[in-house]
Amino acid sequence: MPVKEYLEIEETEKLEEAAVCVRDKLLIRLLRRLGCRVSEVLALGEDDIDFAAQTVTIEHLKARINFSCPECDARLGKTHTFCPKCGLKVEKAIAKELEHRRTRRIPIDSETLDMVRYYLDQGGGVTVNGKKFLFGIKRKRAWQIFLECARAAGLPDLVNPDSGIVHHVSPHKLRDAFAVNAVKIDDSGDGIRLLQEHLGHQGINTTMKYRKVAGEESRNWYDNLFKKKVNDNGT
Repeated sequence: MPVKEYLEIEETEKLEEAAVCVRDKLLIRLLRRLGCRVSEVLALGEDDIDFAAQTVTIEHLKARINFSCPECDARLGKTHTFCPKCGLKVEKAIAKELEHRRTRRIPIDSETLDMVRYYLDQGGGVTVNGKKFLFGIKRKRAWQIFLECARAAGLPDLVNPDSGIVHHVSPHKLRDAFAVNAVKIDDSGDGIRLLQEHLGHQGINTTMKYRKVAGEESRNWYDNLFKKKVNDNGT
């Protein structure tokens, strides 16, 4: 089986069908229908879902490590030996972890909402510190679920278009499949902007990479260079 760059929508459906329990089916369904990061879906609580408005509130928490001078608190790079501000020889930079928390509200389809209702009615979810989460599993278990379902569905390995590295199907590949499909349907400026907001990308360049993956303009352009021109008389 040839190596591919991304999953087709039909293949993400097979992945969901291969899941053996309601929880795993819902996990895959939310990832492939919302295009969210696995960390965002695993953090979803019952209160984050507005059944009436058919929307989901996604919270994205990203930690960044900044290094600073212990003397003047100037920001340092990982390779700095001397502080560029005070000139102190830096024996040990101070690492500061900064959390960037953002939220976005995105639409969700009624069929997926019905799955969420059924799952909760069947006793699904777990309550932690007063908040009911949809899933009580960690990222490692989520990856295991995907590997198991991918094997059961007979899905191919995928290749990273930038690095050329071949790897197994992972939760993030459903996000890629969502984005590529969205670009295939609408690659206009408005379509790309809406996709950027939906995916939670801060910069449009991150979203535009999916247009590059989904588009066939380059191949069509190249093929047309060598097509033999046909004259009006058919020769």
